[in-house]
Amino acid sequence: MATTKQFMIYAAGIFVSYFYFGILQEKITRGKYSYEEVDSEGKSVTKVEKYTCTLTLVFIQCVTNYILAKIALGTKTNLPEDKTPIMYYASVSLTFLLAMVSSNMSLQWVSYPTQVVGKSAKPIPVMLLGVLIGNKSYALKKYVFVFLIVIGIVLFMLKDKAASATQEPMGIGEVLLLLSLTMDGLTGAVQERMRAETKPTGLQMMKTSNAWSVGYLAAAILLTGEIFKFIEFASRYPYIIYNLILLGFTSAIGSMFIYSMVSDFGPLPVSTVTTTRKFFTVLASVIIFGNSLTPMQWSGAALVFTSLFLDTYYGKKPQKVK
Repeated sequence: MATTKQFMIYAAGIFVSYFYFGILQEKITRGKYSYEEVDSEGKSVTKVEKYTCTLTLVFIQCVTNYILAKIALGTKTNLPEDKTPIMYYASVSLTFLLAMVSSNMSLQWVSYPTQVVGKSAKPIPVMLLGVLIGNKSYALKKYVFVFLIVIGIVLFMLKDKAASATQEPMGIGEVLLLLSLTMDGLTGAVQERMRAETKPTGLQMMKTSNAWSVGYLAAAILLTGEIFKFIEFASRYPYIIYNLILLGFTSAIGSMFIYSMVSDFGPLPVSTVTTTRKFFTVLASVIIFGNSLTPMQWSGAALVFTSLFLDTYYGKKPQKVK
């Protein structure tokens, strides 16, 4: 029987591991890398580039997740056999993977605070598709909190007058965030069905889901040729390997808490917890990396996270299954 103490332990684990994960992710994907090159005239020229090997980044995360879950399962005894249909794992791994890749790719066009607040809409597709596909029902106050989250995100995403003269109302980064949110919703809906039908443990879900993701990504990296691009990039900046491994480790620790919470409490509480911790990631991004926000964006972010805190505090009653 899941308890409030368990919930708080899972939430604390998610907060700590993904707070550091967020800082590492922005450092890797938004940082500028430079190296010296000699031009045709024999002069030394400084070249500046960004890390764009998104598939490889997610691949390392999934490999680390799989290894850690396999090790952790090896320490468990008398676990019930996981009888979840293979197609559930194949589909949930694909949607989860597309959500991660889209979210990471969006950082090439939007700032990290924009990505974080955009992903704060995750409870919306999780709730909507949970009702349509996962046969869930929620209290009226849950819908009110979600509506407030939507308003906050709209305020955050609105461009000010100076920016709107030179920027599109919705660019590639925002489209990728919408795709990521849709995939999050599908992932949550399938996870609800898995919980209702076969009840796999969090570690079982983490191990098998990431095994499928590793297979998908290995094929994608080879087919797109990104592996060669990554090797070339890593040869110029060897320290990127250390940062990626550290990123994968923090992701794996966080994933252990997330899958355990999904198994015991369901995907909607998980989306609320993971979104709430992003408030502190936004603050860290503003302070550490100098990402500035307009007054309207601060208002929108405050409304989003206030609604999430209210939902966390008042929305703990178990959801009813239709």
